[in-house]
Amino acid sequence: MVAAERDSHAREVDRRMALAREWDDLVEQVRRIEGFQDFLRPPPLESLLGAAVNGPVVVVNVSRWRCDALVVTTAGVEVVELPRLTAAEVAERTAAFLTVLGDHAVADLSFAAALRARADWLAERERILRATVEWLWDTVAEPVLGALPRDHARVWWCPTGLLTLLPLHGAGYHFDGSGRTVLDRVVSSYTPTLRALAGLTEPSEKDDSPLLFVSVPDVLDQVDLASDVAREYDFLRETFPHGLTSIGGSAATVAAVRAAMADHRRVHLSCHGHQDLNDPSAAGFLLSDGTLTIALLSAARHGGDFAFLSACRTATGGVDLPDEVITLAAALSYTGYRHVVGTLWSVDPAIAAEVTTAVYPELVVDGEFTPDRSATALHSAVRALRDSGRSMDDWLPFTHTGP
Repeated sequence: MVAAERDSHAREVDRRMALAREWDDLVEQVRRIEGFQDFLRPPPLESLLGAAVNGPVVVVNVSRWRCDALVVTTAGVEVVELPRLTAAEVAERTAAFLTVLGDHAVADLSFAAALRARADWLAERERILRATVEWLWDTVAEPVLGALPRDHARVWWCPTGLLTLLPLHGAGYHFDGSGRTVLDRVVSSYTPTLRALAGLTEPSEKDDSPLLFVSVPDVLDQVDLASDVAREYDFLRETFPHGLTSIGGSAATVAAVRAAMADHRRVHLSCHGHQDLNDPSAAGFLLSDGTLTIALLSAARHGGDFAFLSACRTATGGVDLPDEVITLAAALSYTGYRHVVGTLWSVDPAIAAEVTTAVYPELVVDGEFTPDRSATALHSAVRALRDSGRSMDDWLPFTHTGP
């Protein structure tokens, strides 16, 4: 019996070794195919430096041992130490940030008490937002921008882990007149990875295709968006130079929107979004018959050049899977949209409509839609909101992802 077991074990070892050799042979065959030389290898650094052709890309690495920013330019990579940033504080700050952005319940309170409770909650929310962006300036943005020449007008942020949930683009001291803010120094964009950005560095081609306008204003247990959706639709119908294709209400099913997105290079989604940080692939856009999830979006490639995510609810959930956090904007970028304007959390629908009416006119030049102006157009709109004295909750969520 012992001999039989020994023979069985020997056969299993031989089988595993044969499979390992077969695997190695297959990998080598793949690597001999043109374009697949780096199959299952880390990409060579030289292949990623092109991502920084239009400006530096800042990869912020957080670990329990140390934290650094890797500033990538076409000349190479510079390491900027971040000694004041720790993984423990990132987790603590993110938890507080997500908590204050959650829903505020006022059940079983009188009207007056509910008003006072809401006022207190909004004040606490603003306090946490302010504390967060000032901490981000001290620990990340100031060291990074201090290492860059002053003439750099653009920066691409590539945060990792829980930092993907925090507004690096809004880091700074916005209320002391010092100008110590990212918003006053550079135009910020995000990229989920260096490789994703490297494939988007060529300018957009001219295209006179229409804008797909998707609207689902009335969803159970969500704020009614009807008036703001109507405002956006009327504005875009008058403003967008190449016409609109509209899918709205009950017609905006998951299947219909997926099919329409496959046929349109530009899309404006005026609906609620849902993000589940514990199950990122389940996040998506709330349509008339269900959710157009990240998993469904990722099942197809879109040769799109612009997506505007208006009034989307994009930051609810927990912090249990920090290495799997992905935003809806990043998901659309992965699927092939060059430029994505989105939000880090729920926004007031009226504010989203206001940003829409500020951004689109800046993208139309000589009767042509120019999505490559997206980052600067959004930057100008956000600065105008901030400088008008609006609360941080109004202007801080808006982000640009892409080249």
